[in-house]
Amino acid sequence: MMDWQDEGMVIAARPHGESAAIIEVFTRSHGRHAGVVRGGAGRRLAPVLQPGNQIAAVWRARLGDHLGSFTVEPVRSRAHLMADRLALAGLSAVCALLHVALAEREPHPALWPPTMALLDGLGGAGWAEAYLRWELQLLAEMGFGLDLSVCAVTGATAGLAYVSPKTGHAVTAAGAGDWADRLLPLPPGLTSPGPLDPAALQQGLALTAHFLTREIAALTGRDALPEARGRLADLLARSR
Repeated sequence: MMDWQDEGMVIAARPHGESAAIIEVFTRSHGRHAGVVRGGAGRRLAPVLQPGNQIAAVWRARLGDHLGSFTVEPVRSRAHLMADRLALAGLSAVCALLHVALAEREPHPALWPPTMALLDGLGGAGWAEAYLRWELQLLAEMGFGLDLSVCAVTGATAGLAYVSPKTGHAVTAAGAGDWADRLLPLPPGLTSPGPLDPAALQQGLALTAHFLTREIAALTGRDALPEARGRLADLLARSR
């Protein structure tokens, strides 16, 4: 018998049979993991298994490669986000990206704290910038962290203005030269904490979208980002 206990955040849930549900969770120590919850479609557990909610989970299976089953207890509800269209779009984008970007059962403990901090801040001041910087962390967890600290051509650390669409390395205007029109703009302020102006936020979302699309395609064969991520970008563009 295989089993473990962990804290997780529900990514998705779907009915299974008459009363059960199959859930997918992003866990603190066991990565993205699926399992059956008996009674998960019932009145008591269905509200607990809404995407974004945190749960205490025990997973058991006869063999390690089996789907297995979860027993769950509520830890933190995020049902209040249902009343905030923009924050709900942020939650949906996080869940969708975790689903497609992380290999199943591969631990990502370094991603857990910033993900929970982001979800706790949804709807508050500065959460859109926090979401963008979370996407940069997600790329790093996928093995493609962007190097935005030094120019790949000149070695300079000041005047960084572009990002190579191939390598993800920053480039200064001087280093870019005649190649500037083939590079992605580096939004001012992206590498520092704090707010971004609307144009910089949109540039940042375009930057991360480029690399996420490429890396997710290499991992899953999908050639586009999840629709939920596109909806969030559109809503943010119209809200500022």
